[in-house]
Amino acid sequence: MQSEVQGKPTYAVVAAVQLPNVSDVEFEASLTELRELAKTLGLTVVHTFIQKRSGFDTTAYLGTGKRQEIHEFVNGGGVVNGKAHEIDAILIDHEISPSQARHLELEVGCEVMDRTMVILEIFHRNARSRAARAQVEIARLGYMAPRLREAAKLAGPQGRQRSGTGGRGAGESHTELDRRKVRDRIAELQEEIGAMEAERKTQRARRQGRQGLASVALVGYTNAGKSTLMRALTGSEVLVANKLFATLDTTVRVLHPESVPRVLVSDTVGFIKNLPHGLVASFKSTLDEALDASLLLHVIDASDPGFERQREVTDHVLGEIGADVLPRLRVFNKIDHVGDAEAQAEREAALRAQYPDCVVMSARRPDDVATLRQRIVAFFQQDLVAAELFLPWSAQQWRKDIYANCEVLEERADDEGAFFHVRGERDTVESLREQFEQVQ
Repeated sequence: MQSEVQGKPTYAVVAAVQLPNVSDVEFEASLTELRELAKTLGLTVVHTFIQKRSGFDTTAYLGTGKRQEIHEFVNGGGVVNGKAHEIDAILIDHEISPSQARHLELEVGCEVMDRTMVILEIFHRNARSRAARAQVEIARLGYMAPRLREAAKLAGPQGRQRSGTGGRGAGESHTELDRRKVRDRIAELQEEIGAMEAERKTQRARRQGRQGLASVALVGYTNAGKSTLMRALTGSEVLVANKLFATLDTTVRVLHPESVPRVLVSDTVGFIKNLPHGLVASFKSTLDEALDASLLLHVIDASDPGFERQREVTDHVLGEIGADVLPRLRVFNKIDHVGDAEAQAEREAALRAQYPDCVVMSARRPDDVATLRQRIVAFFQQDLVAAELFLPWSAQQWRKDIYANCEVLEERADDEGAFFHVRGERDTVESLREQFEQVQ
């Protein structure tokens, strides 16, 4: 929406049906999440309409009375606390059918965006890399394809039939032609993604060949503080924004200060409840860094009352991509947002009782970050071996390789050369020893 660029505030209302099997807590958490999604999209939600029903209205999602109520609110100037707001959109906290969206739009008098459309729009705006943009386009096209028929109905008779005298497409409707274009474009994008994936695997193999296999992936619910933690652990400038889905493209940096072995840290797209199926599939490649990692850092917002539900969503998605078998360290972040020192201590004690091996911290506290870094380094150093390497004075050009690939615990020298007491990966140490023996 251009209004975000122009500075004009864009107002919206949220509408949702609460079904009998959905608890009040779960329902409110989902509404809160939708309002956060709206904020990411640059929309200000001024009012929420709720209706309890045994099922969704097949015609227009909401019942007749609630649709009339929203119509009167929207067309009456969107007055809240005596202040008028021009309502640009109604956000629905479910994915609704194309015909339901069309009927609702006609009745309430403004644009209708269901939950899936809101998320797709956010992904579309935030995708930066070629791969992410292609994946988002596939998901958007898949979402739009069944809605073309409804768009044609709104366009009237002139939008339905295409005349022609021959050739492919003669006599077919605009809708059929558009659907064929969508199918062709999706096939084209899938080919591009396949080529990019092969290229990415080659680059990853080269990188891992150079650096070893010590890699950590930050995973977790969107807005849990992963990007802030990424910046703290790596000393790098990565985007940090208090918005859902601020990060879509995987970022890879080196753990700082550097350790032995050298550890690569990657940030991944955040998870969310009811993520559209098309996006789970299309964004699987952005989670491949998680599959390749030796250790997952599952980042959880300790200050969010609904963190258990968010933890379950992350666990479920990790299970879907086969990453649930990897070693995992639960990191409860944002403990500084819980309240005063007493409230923080109480929450920390409860979390440690429930998850004994977890880390409770704030990414904004250097001491907490240092403690987490030590846990990460310890994980990768648990299989390191201690050894002594001898380097004659005639081969001191290899000295830098020892310091680059091993942790030097002690160095001493005699008339023949230098002795290094080191700790490192077994294969690396043995490879260095063989090289040095050849030059003696």
